[in-house]
Amino acid sequence: MAMRVVRNLDLERYVGRWYEIACFPSAFQPKTGTNTRATYALNPDGTVRVLNETWTDGRRGHIEGTAWRADPAGDEAKLRVRFFVPPFLPVFPVTGDYWVLHVDADYQYALVGQPSRKYLWILCRQPHMDEAVYGELVRRAEEEGYDVSKLRRTAHPDPPPESEESPRDGGMWWLKSLFGK
Repeated sequence: MAMRVVRNLDLERYVGRWYEIACFPSAFQPKTGTNTRATYALNPDGTVRVLNETWTDGRRGHIEGTAWRADPAGDEAKLRVRFFVPPFLPVFPVTGDYWVLHVDADYQYALVGQPSRKYLWILCRQPHMDEAVYGELVRRAEEEGYDVSKLRRTAHPDPPPESEESPRDGGMWWLKSLFGK
């Protein structure tokens, strides 16, 4: 089944801070991460700077990357994203798909996935989302062939600092995630 993606995504409106409301668990995110968020910034060359952050035991784990349109001439919201791992010594490139499956008219919430359906994110501009909106995004994901029983809510108990100045874990979250922690 072909996946429907947003057409004519306005990257200038899409950039900014997004909070992870729910996701499919993955090896590259700590299981106990809270206050997980992504911040996107448009680069002069049209690519997007990606900063993913999460907090575990009060320490900030983060990774930076770059995203770009998979087909610069196309109108579909199919992006590619590249991170270098491990975060504390970024030498190995890891590239993946980032497909925007839905974004509301005001660019306040989004559903993001990729073609294998192994990864899924529900994102919001605020750390908490209205339950009706959440339910609608879950239904939309299910329509696209995702096994929504895998969705895990992301806790946002305390708002993290707005700046990047918080205790860092030095990339240990990435190592721990390799061992299922």
